[in-house]
Amino acid sequence: MRKWLICLFSIGMLQAGAQTIPEWKIQDLDAYIRQPGSKVRIVNMWATFCKPCIEEIPGFMRVHEELKAQTELLLVSVDMKQMYPNKLEKFVSKRGYSVPVVWLNETNADYFCPFVDPSWSGSIPATLIVNPSTGYRKFFEAEMTEQELKREVQAALAP
Repeated sequence: MRKWLICLFSIGMLQAGAQTIPEWKIQDLDAYIRQPGSKVRIVNMWATFCKPCIEEIPGFMRVHEELKAQTELLLVSVDMKQMYPNKLEKFVSKRGYSVPVVWLNETNADYFCPFVDPSWSGSIPATLIVNPSTGYRKFFEAEMTEQELKREVQAALAP
């Protein structure tokens, strides 16, 4: 668990410049989702080829920035191997993504999707919202507007 906290802290400390994107397996993502904490975790699965994914990310970053003291935002790229690391890092840098990004090195959706949510068919965008301190957990397999995300985060924050 300490390894994950150090990794996320290191990612979060990166400046607005190019960030090094770590490669995770589904067990790494599962450990991040399950670790104890007091902030609501927003875990967004996306890819560079997914137009709805790219369109929703700026709104996700605004919601996170507004509720930074209460939230963590993690962008999980499910791009193909040929995108990692160079093309993915350039893509993230060009768009100025200022939140942690990881690349999920998995190819078998039947294996990795149930770790995120049993209902996940594998389509993207997909977002998991978790509040470890209350047990709140809700999954969305659709594009979310900034307002929808903010409403869901507020529900996750409610006692």
